[in-house]
Amino acid sequence: MIAMSLDWRTLLKLSRDFYERAKKEFEEAVSEDDILSIRDSSEKAWNAVVQATNALILALAHKLPASHFERRKILRELEGKYSEIERLGIADRYMARYKVLHGETFYEGIIDIEQLKVEFKKVKKYIEDIEKLLMQVT
Repeated sequence: MIAMSLDWRTLLKLSRDFYERAKKEFEEAVSEDDILSIRDSSEKAWNAVVQATNALILALAHKLPASHFERRKILRELEGKYSEIERLGIADRYMARYKVLHGETFYEGIIDIEQLKVEFKKVKKYIEDIEKLLMQVT
C-alpha cells in the first residue's frame, strides 16, 4: 500500500500527473482508434479535475470532500467567500467537465474526438487556474 500525505500541493501534483497520463493515453488511443482507451483517458482527465478541485477545497475549506455532491456544495460556498473562484467559474467548469468527460464519454460511450481535444485543453486550463489561485490566496 502506498501512503500519501494529503495536502493541497500533493493533490495538485496528482492532478497534473493524471492530466499528463490522460493526454498521452488519449493521443495514443486516437491514433490506434481504440475506443476503450479513449474512454479510459477521458476518465483520467476527469480525475485530474477532481484532484485539482480537491486541492482547492482542502486549501481553502480545510476539508476533503467525500462526494461529487459535497464538492459542488463546497464550491458554491467558496464562491461566496472568494470572488475570484466565482469570476473564474470554477463550479460551472467543474460540472461541464463532469458532464462531457465522465458522463458522456466514459459512461455513455459518446466519442466526439474534436470535442475531447477541446475538453483536454479545458482540463489543463482548469488545473492552471486553480494552481494560480492557490498561489495567490494561500
